[in-house]
Amino acid sequence: MEQACFAAGCFWGVQFYFDQIPGVTGTTAGYTGGTLENPTYDDVCYHNTGHAEAVLIEFDASKISYETLCKHFFRLHDPTQLNRQGPDVGDQYRSAIFYVGEKQHAAATQAMEAVQAETSQPVVTVIEQLGPFYQAEDYHQKYTERTGRGMCHVPYEPLD
Repeated sequence: MEQACFAAGCFWGVQFYFDQIPGVTGTTAGYTGGTLENPTYDDVCYHNTGHAEAVLIEFDASKISYETLCKHFFRLHDPTQLNRQGPDVGDQYRSAIFYVGEKQHAAATQAMEAVQAETSQPVVTVIEQLGPFYQAEDYHQKYTERTGRGMCHVPYEPLD
């Protein structure tokens, strides 16, 4: 299994979206890209940590490619919105790809360049190496699956 990590607004809808994709074997909602060790949801919401709400994805590369996951990432949110998605505003909702290894870095950059070529607005997605990832509190895990709420800005079904 391989890992990928994306931030595209509220992690509830992002996690639900990626859970629907064949080849994705597991997802974890959490926080990454900041400076505070072991942040809590409250820490992240107060903008004191630099962390983004993100989803760590485990996937079977023989069933889905990282490139395809990047395409889904760009489809499920608006990568031209700076520090917001839908009703959620703040740097914790930024658009970001946290890559694992140089191959993912190159693929993420290529995917972003392809999206930029198709829009007149600047794509503000940040691409950075995945650092420490902190699992969010249990009540955030599979929130949309458990409650039927929390899709926010994310479409209910992934696009083909």
